Amino acid sequence: MQQRKYGRPSGTDGSDFSYRMVVDSRYTKVAKGKSRLHALILTQVVIQLVGLLSLAMSISKEKIPDSLAISSTAIGFFSLLIGEVGLRRSKAGLLRAYVAASSIGLLISFFDKFTSGSALEVMSNPSEWQAKKFEVIEVSLLLTGLLVQILAVVTTISLIGNMSPPKKSS
Repeated sequence: MQQRKYGRPSGTDGSDFSYRMVVDSRYTKVAKGKSRLHALILTQVVIQLVGLLSLAMSISKEKIPDSLAISSTAIGFFSLLIGEVGLRRSKAGLLRAYVAASSIGLLISFFDKFTSGSALEVMSNPSEWQAKKFEVIEVSLLLTGLLVQILAVVTTISLIGNMSPPKKSS
């Protein structure tokens, strides 16, 4: 290692520690929360794309898709766009809108799938899973989406709590 010619620069002997800034722990929590939420949003994008592919395949089989399926897909993509913009700009209002819209889109998907009765029929008869692969994939996609949605809501709520400034005590 090479020695310095002039020795230690002034002010770096450690005696100025009381004047240095301390980073609040909530900033590191915000950075970790943003990273986690970004990964969850990307996972939701993949799930939405697989759902869109499934919707396109049902259209190609000359099955008329439900208006609920189309609307839940549109709401899902719109909410992910809002979530990504809110995440990049650190806007708590957009993140709240993302949580609300993505939850509504998922609820519409569940309502659409489970009111038709085919999803419950497929889940209750494992012997028919081979014959009804398409429906099994859709149900597993919905359940995976539910798990990711729960994680995203918890992460977003924690992130919003850490992003807002601490309340001043009177």
